[in-house]
Amino acid sequence: MDELQREHEIMKVCLLAGKIMLQNGAETYRVEDTMTRIAASYGVDNSDSYMTPTGILFSVEEPQHITRLIRISERTTNLYKIDMVNTISRSISLGELTISEALRSLREVEQEKTDYPTWLLILMAAIASGCFLIMFKGTWYDFIPAAIAGGLGFSGSIFLQRVIPVRFFAEFSGALMIGFSAVWMVKNGFGQQIDVIIISSVMPLVPGLLITNAIRDLMAGHLISGLSKGAEAFITSFAIGAGVAFMLSFY
Repeated sequence: MDELQREHEIMKVCLLAGKIMLQNGAETYRVEDTMTRIAASYGVDNSDSYMTPTGILFSVEEPQHITRLIRISERTTNLYKIDMVNTISRSISLGELTISEALRSLREVEQEKTDYPTWLLILMAAIASGCFLIMFKGTWYDFIPAAIAGGLGFSGSIFLQRVIPVRFFAEFSGALMIGFSAVWMVKNGFGQQIDVIIISSVMPLVPGLLITNAIRDLMAGHLISGLSKGAEAFITSFAIGAGVAFMLSFY
């Protein structure tokens, strides 16, 4: 493998690692640090990276100046894949993986289907909603109504995300279903505190990791990434609030 081809292969490894991490909810500064460490482990010390939530720019200055761009079109939350990339990065730093082995391992992580089944996600959202109700000092009488509302809202959000791939519309519709089910159950005597039921039921929809990453990116000096993630979190939160408010306007 000549020097130029080796350089291209190193860039492929760095970009794939960054792509997997950014797509699955990692902070911008963590992605940049991982890419730089991988490049340095393979002998490329003069590397620079720049990224936003929708794309990654990575350049190598020596022996030839090469810059590559990769587009990030889908983003989700999968901490397992982030951990797998970190494990591969540590193995690279220790000299345990060649370039081809690292590229193959990263492709396996990218293609691995680690999503939980839909029914389990809905069940966990329902249980979490009930537990949030207790944490918010609700009564045990409202535990089941909160679980039902949370499960219905989360399932509606997942279904509409698949039918209409507009993220904010999915959150709005999920919150709308939560508001409707909470109002219906309280009116028919199945629940008591409608405010606590709604607040606890929307918690599985709240973009908590996105808000945390936005703050951490801003603190790390990544202003564009931090502001864009913060704007996305704000719009998502606004969609959730608008869905509940729209339903309560008829209550």
